[in-house]
Amino acid sequence: MINQIDSKYKKWITATSYSLFTLYIIIAAVLLFLSPYRQAAYELNTTGSNPYNIIPFKTITDYIKASSHINQSIWISNLFGNILAFLPLGIFLPWLFERFIGFWRTTGTVLLATALVEILQFFTRVGSFDIDDIILNTLGGAIGYVLIRITYQLFMRGVQDGN
Repeated sequence: MINQIDSKYKKWITATSYSLFTLYIIIAAVLLFLSPYRQAAYELNTTGSNPYNIIPFKTITDYIKASSHINQSIWISNLFGNILAFLPLGIFLPWLFERFIGFWRTTGTVLLATALVEILQFFTRVGSFDIDDIILNTLGGAIGYVLIRITYQLFMRGVQDGN
């Protein structure tokens, strides 16, 4: 998408976009692998329950069922945090790389990236493997893709109309 912008600011937009993407990757890596919260989550999961969930929608359903009994910030941050965590990836991939223009290619790449993160967290013991995290992260990437496509279409329509 970025290659289709014809502007005197294209170099600046490109450099800024790649810089923001790099910053996103660094922040995501720190939060997903180096955060003290991740080790605490792993220890919590290994003291009495399985450190993994392979049943789709189990964690999501458990949070929704228990939403009136647990701190609201816990279930909101877990459900919506997982969506928001990979939303930028769904934006950056098609914006920066032509091969990710398609919805399924972008969403599939986000799915693979989140599965890799979950597997690495499981084996490095900095978190736990949860299929619901993969579902929510992939949903976030898909939402990001839709948002960038809509924004791009509106921008291009404005350019074509001379606005």
